[in-house]
Amino acid sequence: MTDAVRQDLTRWYQAAVTAVAPEAVLAPHLQREGERLAVAGREVPETARLWVLAVGKASTAMARAVEAWAGSRVAAALVVSEHAAAAPPFAAVGGQVLEAAHPVPDARSAEAGARALEFAARVPERDVLLVLLSGGTSSLLATPPPGIAPEALAQTTRGLLRAGLDIEDLNTVRRHLSQVAGGRLACAAGAGRIEVLAMSDVPGDRLEVLGSGPCTGDPSRFADALRLAEGCDDGAVPASVLRYLRAGAAGEVADTPAPDDSRLANVRSTVVCGNRDARAAALAAAARAGCATASLAREIRGEARQVGRRLVGVARALAAPEPLCLVAGGETTVTVRGGGRGGRCQELALAAALALDGGAGIALLAAGTDGRDGPTDAAGAFADGGSVARGRTVGLEARAALADNDAHSFFAAEGGLLVTGRSGTNVCDLVLVHVAPDVSRSAKTV
Repeated sequence: MTDAVRQDLTRWYQAAVTAVAPEAVLAPHLQREGERLAVAGREVPETARLWVLAVGKASTAMARAVEAWAGSRVAAALVVSEHAAAAPPFAAVGGQVLEAAHPVPDARSAEAGARALEFAARVPERDVLLVLLSGGTSSLLATPPPGIAPEALAQTTRGLLRAGLDIEDLNTVRRHLSQVAGGRLACAAGAGRIEVLAMSDVPGDRLEVLGSGPCTGDPSRFADALRLAEGCDDGAVPASVLRYLRAGAAGEVADTPAPDDSRLANVRSTVVCGNRDARAAALAAAARAGCATASLAREIRGEARQVGRRLVGVARALAAPEPLCLVAGGETTVTVRGGGRGGRCQELALAAALALDGGAGIALLAAGTDGRDGPTDAAGAFADGGSVARGRTVGLEARAALADNDAHSFFAAEGGLLVTGRSGTNVCDLVLVHVAPDVSRSAKTV
């Protein structure tokens, strides 16, 4: 991969991330004319004040955007993030910022969920609860039901992640093991009106999946969560959790509110951006650079290593008289079989590197829009036809690294990591593929 190609891929990725920055995507949904405020076109009564609950990887930036917009109309605020902000928002009203854990919840997550429920319950009926959601909410607000210890919830999350459950299935289980998710936060709120502004990090922007839907009715039931939990390897889900899910499936525990539950009638949710917006920005940046462009019509999902191989095949089939950029996005999964480190983007890139081995003209970047891929400090990784050989020169075999789920060690040694730091946003992952003209074969839209 030439330096120019790597720089192009990086610029296109950064253009995508910038396009979905919280302050950019919230602005059209926060209207103000003098003292008159409106959320997504719906006016806030002059007598009402705003109570702001912001949760997720983009919570701090989202909260600051609302603070700049609403000013003194904010009565109170609670921000829950995976890391503390240097300058916490809402200092004027004593706004609180809590740290909790992601992607595996801990005792701080249980406490944050309890605090969020208390905060929502305090809102007077005349006021508006403004909930700002972004990726990571499921883990950051994870208060288990009575009888389930926070560590059992953490063990369950680790087991489900190792089993390779996709985000829809993972959050189906999470919704039934939380006092906050599956509409329960909205049911606990005292506000007569709840407005949700959400940055989507889930395929299809499904609100019950996004953050496990703290303000959204749940179409799944205990029986669905039990089926998924029992489908994992023995020991992946603690006995206490399985007993609780079985009790729920037997009707001994109240299920989550259904989508038509009357207690959720005062909730209105607006998705302010998603992966499609990041993909569109990357395509526009590539086009400005003189590249032909193509985009997958559907969001990527499934095993990361399989998606990586498929995208290489798609790239080889595309053609243009000039360089071409193929853009894909979504969220893959990794079934953990080895003991290495990495995330779904790095695993995808490593599988792509094996498929590209020895070839020329195709280069790929897979990276998370949040700037973090799995439990590593990298956003993702680059791959091309020389990645495998570069790894071999430093004593690493790409195929062995993939078998051990150790993409991070491989790319760290051969120089393929992309490290950006936290971006402050999160709309799933991006895969950008640069295809040189002499590699392309036939023009088509994917």
